[in-house]
Amino acid sequence: MAEHEEGFVLTTVDSIMNSIRRTVGANTVDLAAPVVNWARKSALWPMTFGLACCAIEMIATGGGRFDIDRFGAGVFRPSPRQSDLIIIAGTVTLKMGPVVRRVYDQMPEPKWAIAMGACASTGGPFDSYSTMQGVDRCIPVDVYIPGCPPRPEALLYGLMRLQDIIMREAPSAYIFESDGSVHRKRYFEGEDGAGLAGDVATTALTGIAD
Repeated sequence: MAEHEEGFVLTTVDSIMNSIRRTVGANTVDLAAPVVNWARKSALWPMTFGLACCAIEMIATGGGRFDIDRFGAGVFRPSPRQSDLIIIAGTVTLKMGPVVRRVYDQMPEPKWAIAMGACASTGGPFDSYSTMQGVDRCIPVDVYIPGCPPRPEALLYGLMRLQDIIMREAPSAYIFESDGSVHRKRYFEGEDGAGLAGDVATTALTGIAD
């Protein structure tokens, strides 16, 4: 892995894709998108970041009854350097916000984030001076999972929605310049590079709170 000035951590695969992009062009690289995206969505390594009671449901999802390994996301990692998915499970206080951001910045690109539960999504019932009203105030969030706490089935459903997002991403959205800078523009295939608000794909889950 190599770390650049803007804080992005690049994998060897990204470096190879960048070399191919410069040689044959971004459009040719995107022809391999189904294979690249299938490999990424089938081998997600989540970062264990349980902050409150939602973490109990996340732990249960990794057990034999719900078996998150069926979706290729059962290899929970203790280090952000080895993770490409962070699941924020629980209440995020204002003091914890900078820590969440630092951990997120240490994850290699491409990376994704799930806000699990009402507290991580909107602050939940804690509308107070010390609670962050949604983790998306410090990191970009791809999928929001409602509930207090959401059941393991809801986390699995959110994971499947994230996999749908990954399958629609175009590899050419990640541009690595020769000076080490990274331009990240997440857009979906067939959308002519039109990015979503905040340069992050966002999916809201409804109807599966409890």
